Amino acid sequence: MKNSALKWLTTVPVAVALAFSLAACGGAATDSGSAKPTDALAGSDQVSLDKYTTADVVPLDKIDKAALGLVTAGTISVGTLSDAPPNIFLKDGVFTGYDNELLRAMGEKLGLKVEFKSTDFSALLAQVENKQFDVGSSSISTTDARRKNVGFTNGYDFGYMAVVAKTDSAIKGFADLKADTRIAVVTGTVQDDYVSNTLKIEPVRFADYNTAYANLKNGQVDAWVAPSQQATGQVKDGDGTTIAEEVVNTQNFTAYAVNSENKALTDALNSALDAVIADGTWSKLTKEWYPTRPMPEDWTPGSKAVTVPKA
Repeated sequence: MKNSALKWLTTVPVAVALAFSLAACGGAATDSGSAKPTDALAGSDQVSLDKYTTADVVPLDKIDKAALGLVTAGTISVGTLSDAPPNIFLKDGVFTGYDNELLRAMGEKLGLKVEFKSTDFSALLAQVENKQFDVGSSSISTTDARRKNVGFTNGYDFGYMAVVAKTDSAIKGFADLKADTRIAVVTGTVQDDYVSNTLKIEPVRFADYNTAYANLKNGQVDAWVAPSQQATGQVKDGDGTTIAEEVVNTQNFTAYAVNSENKALTDALNSALDAVIADGTWSKLTKEWYPTRPMPEDWTPGSKAVTVPKA
């Protein structure tokens, strides 16, 4: 894997939009309530996350599993993706990846089965809000705009973006993306919003990460703006491509999506998340799936009451 500049930016809050209707039909994701475009790479300090991170959680032994409003009693039905390693993907017919394995561990803490089904990201949040799934697992950036339409757990990871280009390309980072650059994005993502509304460039939209990357490799597009995790999972030696630049954005942590009115399930998942952090499972999985990735020093997962065990 070929990485170049890795930048840590922590300055201005971000509100990135996702409108269900636009995302579903392949249009640009915009926030009609915002007077000006937002910058997904602006970053912020961590104070802005405090209003979304719970002070503590309900004790696991106080959770009433019968009151969680699950689609199927005793089972957490999860919408996820099949093509976005290392976070969410299929291997030998089994859904796996960092996000999904962490959710499995959380389900064990709750004494619930976890059942995964594949969907497109452009439809996922609407499907969770419409109760087709109990949970959405897809390394979802918890933007303010998305919070208008769906609920989220506490954060379990942080988001950052990458520019992927051909190895011999003149594109070496975000600054090289110009009006005539053919930029691949996945429909309805933060990357779609960033290219469309911040860069003011009409991207080439694809339904999934595999197709977006395949079109970069075959020269149909000049660059792919992607979540860094998915770029890491796709780019292989010999592909003739490189991750030209990665930019960390810790303002919008990643979390699991839950129906906005299902507080009982959100509370239960937050409790389970704290439990897998406290017993070292979160640290173990993070090291397993991201063995070389640095963690922002001022970011921690879960509620404000949990402590990440020291290695």
